[in-house]
Amino acid sequence: MSDILSLASLFTSSFLSATLLPGSSEAVLVALLVAGVGPTWLLILIATMGNSLGGLTNVILGRFFPQRKQSRLQGKATAWLTRFGPAALLLSWLPLIGDLLCLLAGWLRLAWGPVIFFLCLGKAIRYIVVAAATVQGMAWWQ
Repeated sequence: MSDILSLASLFTSSFLSATLLPGSSEAVLVALLVAGVGPTWLLILIATMGNSLGGLTNVILGRFFPQRKQSRLQGKATAWLTRFGPAALLLSWLPLIGDLLCLLAGWLRLAWGPVIFFLCLGKAIRYIVVAAATVQGMAWWQ
């Protein structure tokens, strides 16, 4: 597979992984790191961009939901967002919980600047940790 297609597949997988659709962006990132497709920083950047845009898609979708009575699970996530504000989006990388946090951030109409900052930071930290563990593991096996 060409490098461009590999990077595009990483972006697509990262984007889809941030939505309710299934995806395994960490596996794609690890595979590309092991294959030596590109510099580590570029792979982290592409994965972070795709996953962040997917998360922001959830925020935008959340803004379309009318503000009505909320379920019990929404109540807990809303309490987190109310208590910690946009900083709770540092956990937006978590499966399912992160999707709900992003949707609720939009539903609560949180300010865009802090939402984008904390959402991107949380997702970047996850990919940095995965990449660092992969690179360390590769060095250990050599």
